[in-house]
Amino acid sequence: FLFRSLDLKLGKKVNEGKTKEVYELPDIPGCVLMQSKDQITAGNAARKDRMEGKAAISNTTTSCVFQLLQEAGIKTAFVRKQSDTAFIAAHCEMIPIEWVCRRIATGSFLKRNPGVKEGYKFYPPKIEMFYKDDANNDPQWSEEQLIEAKFCFAGLTIGQTEVDIMARSTQAIFEILEKSWQPQNCTLVDLKIEFGVNILTKEIVLADVIDNDSWRLWPSGDRSQQKDKQSYRDLKEVTPEALQMVKRNFEWVAERVELLLKTKSQGRVVVLMGSPSDLSHCEKIKKACATFGIPCELRVTSAHKGPDETLRIKAEYEGDGIPTVFVAVAGRSNGLGPVMSGNTAYPVVNCPPLSADWGAQDVWSSLRLPSGLGCPTTLSPEGAAQFAAQIFGLNNHLVWAKLRSNMLNTWISLKQADKKLRECTL
Repeated sequence: FLFRSLDLKLGKKVNEGKTKEVYELPDIPGCVLMQSKDQITAGNAARKDRMEGKAAISNTTTSCVFQLLQEAGIKTAFVRKQSDTAFIAAHCEMIPIEWVCRRIATGSFLKRNPGVKEGYKFYPPKIEMFYKDDANNDPQWSEEQLIEAKFCFAGLTIGQTEVDIMARSTQAIFEILEKSWQPQNCTLVDLKIEFGVNILTKEIVLADVIDNDSWRLWPSGDRSQQKDKQSYRDLKEVTPEALQMVKRNFEWVAERVELLLKTKSQGRVVVLMGSPSDLSHCEKIKKACATFGIPCELRVTSAHKGPDETLRIKAEYEGDGIPTVFVAVAGRSNGLGPVMSGNTAYPVVNCPPLSADWGAQDVWSSLRLPSGLGCPTTLSPEGAAQFAAQIFGLNNHLVWAKLRSNMLNTWISLKQADKKLRECTL
């Protein structure tokens, strides 16, 4: 195996599936090695073939997808890519449920729901779950069945809270990947994922793999161009030529999946402060922009005391073609935001640093604008950064992914706080 040359000591084999093996890592407590195999299967391994190079293709795909999700803020088991065919992951006790999220009705959904035409679109995406049981062909389960099973993994009992967290996470993960494939003109049709409980942190995390076996992917939204494992399932007969065609599809995905980690869309925030005394307020905006991966510059200019200089600075940022959101930070009488808004086609948001003394009066200079100006006001520095991120997120899937992940993580933390509170009061 390739990873032997990288001095990674392998412990006992924890698990072996149809397409991978999992090994303990004695030198990295709490971690395992996920080793892919050159094997492709369909119909619970009723069809099974060796596909030279599949392990490396699968490992590349999974590593890129998990990196994208992790950088967005989704909690995953992925630690790092270790070799061409293996990656290191947090050791999890796996929850034996396949979560499926669908945007478009196709495949098994049509068989289970006669009368629904292929191509029917789900808004919001449809969530389904299947109990992992090869002998019974992975039967579909309801939330009630999962709760009543009273599963316990790594000391965590799977109840209503945990089921809700997995369902919410499944939708968010699907939407982030759907958005990330759009710049490649690819439609993510559906997605299958699994969760585990991290044995060290006792948290539910996205685990297992997400590779070309995990989704349906249609370039230009056209099923006849499908690039996923369905092209293997659909083979009437598995010939060497047919397997080569399937392999080319898998390679096509592995090449493009690396592009999901990049974006062509640039953007920046320019914070204009009326006085250097507002610096600490502005630094908070810059710090919050950094969490979204958005560059932020700070400038000092007063629209009252130097309007010509304010407009010169504005022109500097309009002339280089980088999409820009201006944030105007001016206390007392805010002339900065309205003057900027009246003289640029770029978005401007007011974020005045209000003092306790006159804040109630001062805020009106940001809210009450002359006609023809569209300049919203937010009092929170983090809110100003988020407003800019939502604008850039329209054309930048990496920023959008961070926003979507933030929403999920806020929801999860509230859900867990509620569970903890109820446990304390019971």
